[in-house]
Amino acid sequence: MKRCRVIIRGGGDIATGVAHKLKRCGMEVIVLECEKPMAIRRKVAFSEAVYENKSLVEGITGVLVSSLEDAVKESRVERVPILVDPKGKSISELKPHVVVDAIIAKKNIGTEMNMAPVVIALGPGFTAGSDCHVVVETMRGHDLGRLIYNGQALANTGNPGSVGGYSLERVIHSPSDGILKAVKAIGDTVLAGEVLAYAGETEVKSQISGIIRGMLHDGIQVRKGLKMADVDPRADQVKNCYTISDKARCIGGSVLEAIMAEFLRKKEF
Repeated sequence: MKRCRVIIRGGGDIATGVAHKLKRCGMEVIVLECEKPMAIRRKVAFSEAVYENKSLVEGITGVLVSSLEDAVKESRVERVPILVDPKGKSISELKPHVVVDAIIAKKNIGTEMNMAPVVIALGPGFTAGSDCHVVVETMRGHDLGRLIYNGQALANTGNPGSVGGYSLERVIHSPSDGILKAVKAIGDTVLAGEVLAYAGETEVKSQISGIIRGMLHDGIQVRKGLKMADVDPRADQVKNCYTISDKARCIGGSVLEAIMAEFLRKKEF
């Protein structure tokens, strides 16, 4: 039986929530990533396979592949292939039914509506009807997950969502340029003022006490001001470090809805 082939641009935690949902629904899912992914929530990101060859997220394994043939082969079994192809050059050869731009770059960096019969984009930076067929709202709040068929998603505010009463304080930005050297790991407890990593020779300290929910991969070149870690103040919620978030699940469900609605409208299912 011919199955729906979906290419997802990006393999971070939101993209992984989408990929996981579609894979569980029987679709052939292929993830395209860059050479050095910058996912913070690496324990729930298929992009981690670029560094480690494999990435297990809630029972589904992402596996790094080096060819289109292997990508197609792996997509037809119970795995999600990750192919390094940041510019999406393989899309025309793979001939997907659906392309999802889940890079969350806050701008369009190369996705076009003619890439597939259905093109879906997540978050701001896209206009439904010209860049893609559907935009999915990614801003937390009443409209999270809403499907937009004309126009754009809400503009990026630059303010992270509140968790346990903390917003800006829970997000760690690099204090300087340099190579990231982790002192703590994802899932570790950290106290306010405690060193969790180094950026070059500069200490990177947590602003609050809690659990390290995410951190960039060790050895990455960071620049001053770059978001590099996320601390969850809820010290009893360690499991959240290893499970797909409510936001990612919601957006994944919205992408599934958009795919089904578009193909039903076109009477191709």
